[in-house]
Amino acid sequence: MSKMAYPRAASSASLIVLLICMLTLAFASSKERTKTVEFNVKPGGVVYTFSEKIKRYECSFTYASQGGTNEQWQMSVGLSEDEKCALFSCSVWRPQGKSYLFFTQFKAEVKGSMIDFVSVYSQTAVGGQKDVALEEDEYTVGANTVTQKDGKFRAELSKLTIVGRTRRDEL
Repeated sequence: MSKMAYPRAASSASLIVLLICMLTLAFASSKERTKTVEFNVKPGGVVYTFSEKIKRYECSFTYASQGGTNEQWQMSVGLSEDEKCALFSCSVWRPQGKSYLFFTQFKAEVKGSMIDFVSVYSQTAVGGQKDVALEEDEYTVGANTVTQKDGKFRAELSKLTIVGRTRRDEL
């Protein structure tokens, strides 16, 4: 089960709307509404940023890591807009499930939306492995960002997912 972080208090009705919107987003197949791209996560302690956009919405992943060699990662962004909701999603992950790099820092940021849902993993379910979520004290969720907590983050990151609301829904 994935972790959820709600920077703002949410009513059960708004959580139901969010769940419906997330399901809509998951099944969106239009190339204008979803995009997955590959990028290399590079060690060496240098701070790198990778970002991707759909329309006016953007996701960026900033990190520094040590050890090993380059790893191939992916970033997926998606947009769901209908009369009931508008959501922007961003996932950053290593397809092999577990990264062997040690992350000294990370920050994921969404532009054009406010965060409603976050899940962060040190390992994901691939090749018989199981999902291992980061402890809540290892990262901080803001209105538009997810960052590691200095002194608490254990340097392991394999997947990060953000879903943000792009406009306020009235019920």
